[in-house]
Amino acid sequence: MVGSDIGVYALARSFHERYAVRTTVVAFAEPGPIAHSRIVDTVLSGVEGEQIVAALRKVATDLSARHPGEQLLLLTNMDWVVRVLAHRRAELESAGFVLPFADVALIDRISDKAEFQEICTELGIPTPATVIQDFRAAAEPGWEPAPVGFDFPVIAKPASSADYHDVQFAGKKKIFEIATPAELDRLMLSLREAGFKGRFLVQEMIPGDDTQMRSVTAYADTSGRVTLRCSARVLLEERTPAARGNPSAMIVERIDEILDAAQRILEHTGWKGFANFDVKLDPRDGVFKFFEQNPRIGRNNYYLTAGGQNPTEVLVDDVIAGVRRAPVTAEREVLYSVVPRSLLRRYVLDPALRARVVRLQREGKAVHPLRYAADAAPRRRLYVLTALVNHVRKYRQFYPLEALRANYAANSAAGSGTATNGPRPHALKETP
Repeated sequence: MVGSDIGVYALARSFHERYAVRTTVVAFAEPGPIAHSRIVDTVLSGVEGEQIVAALRKVATDLSARHPGEQLLLLTNMDWVVRVLAHRRAELESAGFVLPFADVALIDRISDKAEFQEICTELGIPTPATVIQDFRAAAEPGWEPAPVGFDFPVIAKPASSADYHDVQFAGKKKIFEIATPAELDRLMLSLREAGFKGRFLVQEMIPGDDTQMRSVTAYADTSGRVTLRCSARVLLEERTPAARGNPSAMIVERIDEILDAAQRILEHTGWKGFANFDVKLDPRDGVFKFFEQNPRIGRNNYYLTAGGQNPTEVLVDDVIAGVRRAPVTAEREVLYSVVPRSLLRRYVLDPALRARVVRLQREGKAVHPLRYAADAAPRRRLYVLTALVNHVRKYRQFYPLEALRANYAANSAAGSGTATNGPRPHALKETP
């Protein structure tokens, strides 16, 4: 695998649980999630595409010499690295790797949130109201961003994280919450001055706190069939600028409405490999709205294994063993969380959801991807404890309880009279 975050470790853990194998990780550093691990062998690499490919070629040579006849499976959990590997597919396959990714043209298309909006429109799958700001001609005299015709506050984010990866400017974030038109104008100017040439999305801000979010992860096999699905109700998201929007706690919960919609997207486009979707339940009309598709399994992929379906087994059966599996859906109720138990209880304000969290904690149905009994060296246990403590500090700084309560109150007001768990007045529409 290429990368070093908690998602890479979680996937290595799933491989170890199922196949008792060590994972070779090509990383740009050796941060806490993979440091001092008994199930990971780390190879350091530079961050440029050429450096990554060179490191992988050397890894392939070394592993093939030590394990002759065995196939090498190559994965990553970073959008821009997916594109690097897909663009260099022929070279990496000649080195001996199996790459379980869609073709590069489809990856480039689906990774662009503006293109994803168009696909959802084709299929009748709801998305937030959106204005696309195109910066390809931003350097020309007289260029102006497109007008925004819906109310503020709004959300602004790059259409393609790969196009945005190397752009540098003061105050850069993964996602921007914009309160006023003047604030949006300043962001557009910063992007223009930084030389950004991609597209930026400005979307209506759907009300509601983090508990309105849902996560969907799926796998489409080499024949284009979706053979693995999993959905979860988000309880809390990360709030630091670098990790904004990543779930930090969620409950595995089968939600057929969004699972079916995600499957339609993947099978309509001919997707191959893993994909992860961000969805939000709009409390104003009770409709699930899709935000984006990520071309990877996702940072929180261990919720699939915890939910009863280890994704590595589905993957290996498909691309290594050539087995055509019957489709499965992970639906074991389990609490996935990387934050302290007490913090999560404080930050889940809905009484029914909080009671559910407490019940799952007391029943031992809670998992942390880094807490693995087979890989519990003292330094790793210390890292996990330190990370938990740091979460308290980060939420205090970036998402104090006062802000959460205000968000929750706005959600309650916006969603009054709308069921959030039962039947909704409008369902995701089927394509005629």
